[in-house]
Amino acid sequence: MNELMRRLGLRVPVIQAPMAGGISTPELVAAVSEAGGLGSLGAAYLSPAQIVEAGAAVRARTERPFAVNLFVPHPLPTVTPEEVAAATAELAPLHAELGLPAPTLPERVQEDFAAQFQAVLEVRPAAFSFAFGRLGTTERAALRESDILTVGTATSLAEAKALAADGVNAVVVQGGAAGGHRGGWMQDDLADTLALTRAVAAAVNLPVIAAGGLMDAADVRAALNAGASLVQCGTAFLRAKEAGTSAPYRAALAAADPGQTVLTRAFSGRPARGLANRVTAEVAIPLPSPLQNALTRDLRTTAARTGRAEFLSLWAGEGHARGREGTAAEVLRTLWPEGEQ
Repeated sequence: MNELMRRLGLRVPVIQAPMAGGISTPELVAAVSEAGGLGSLGAAYLSPAQIVEAGAAVRARTERPFAVNLFVPHPLPTVTPEEVAAATAELAPLHAELGLPAPTLPERVQEDFAAQFQAVLEVRPAAFSFAFGRLGTTERAALRESDILTVGTATSLAEAKALAADGVNAVVVQGGAAGGHRGGWMQDDLADTLALTRAVAAAVNLPVIAAGGLMDAADVRAALNAGASLVQCGTAFLRAKEAGTSAPYRAALAAADPGQTVLTRAFSGRPARGLANRVTAEVAIPLPSPLQNALTRDLRTTAARTGRAEFLSLWAGEGHARGREGTAAEVLRTLWPEGEQ
């Protein structure tokens, strides 16, 4: 057991990745924490009130530590009316196929980060993780005062060094095989997970959390041997019983062959890895993030409700074909079997 595990009170060196958008339900977060890992609530798309409510729902199910994750905001991008018209025209046939009105860009495209952050402080999780950037001095001081462990996300050695200079307690190094959004902001190397883990562990004096393509016990051991203190797994938990993964999403994962993932900006305007489908193939001129995410929200919501996986953001890492169904505790045991605890 290493120092990071001791500080977080973990029995298993595995973090369930904070998958925003409803995947990391309070039930999933609590189940992973209760089984000895660290459950993580992906709260980036939740309102402040929803964050407080979800935190209470986790605590109603477990007394174990858990984490909350947010996206560091950036200034809203400036786009021309012509760019908006082109992006909406590209989505219009897909909307029509689902019986939806023509797509329009809503006035509000993201949550208020400052208010979200205050809600996190109110929840007071054991750890706060973040992606897409660096925290300000005020936020870092507030987390220290609340004794909340701070975890940044890096997709390159340069980003890891910047986070270390800010004084984070640990850094997630996200290899190129990882599913979902690329968590960096400055330079994305799309590096092999183990190679990036070794490089960061050798260069920065803080605990490293390896992420990307880690699907079984052999992967976890390899990452720990490469210098990681913990591993973070998302795709491995997508088909867990407690996850909020929709039925068409689950079916697409179960049917997908290896090698079917692509990096795409089609759904959110930010690079993310998921299963290829019609949207990733047909949307070529998305708006930048977070505008495209707001523009495609109705499409994704309706697709999930009507079972149309070809219109869903099917985030998944390169190891998706090795995923399995089961409870969160059963998935966790495949990553760290009982005999190794």
